Amino acid sequence: MVPPSAESAPTGRLTHVDEHGKAHMVDVTGKSTTRRIAEARCSVRTVADVARLLADPPGGLDPRAAAELAGIMAAKQTSVLIPLCHPIRLDGIDVGIRVAPHGFDVVAVATINDKTGVEMEALTACTTAGLVLLHGLFEEDPLASIDDLTLWHKSGGRSGTWVRPADADPPPGLDERTSQRKKF
Repeated sequence: MVPPSAESAPTGRLTHVDEHGKAHMVDVTGKSTTRRIAEARCSVRTVADVARLLADPPGGLDPRAAAELAGIMAAKQTSVLIPLCHPIRLDGIDVGIRVAPHGFDVVAVATINDKTGVEMEALTACTTAGLVLLHGLFEEDPLASIDDLTLWHKSGGRSGTWVRPADADPPPGLDERTSQRKKF
């Protein structure tokens, strides 16, 4: 992985709120077109027997393939789903799902050559793939959940490269299994 750039400090303002407290879309007119990449990850938690059933389903139908395709399709619709998100033409979106001890790990990587980033597209792809997996799990495990949705890496643009620190605290409220999870 690329080493993190300077620590990002809060600016004291929200980019999608103007000085009058009104929501607005960020104007990217003056930004340079650069190669931008974003990686997002999440975990789908379920009991081991149910994860195995979904990972090796009877009849050969692979729900993971459907979830990966749904993630790709959702990334392409991000500006329709997320208010104030710029409509963009993605150059690439890759969604991968692997079986893990707690259920499944989902990773999405989005790429673009443009004036705005692709973080929301990667996060949307990850979330949607996780939702499709949950849809297949709920009958067997109604306690299945999507956890740890996070941005892991972004590069390009004015802010350069950012990598989630390895020692970053997990979001509040997650159990110890989450913080002990193996990295991709």
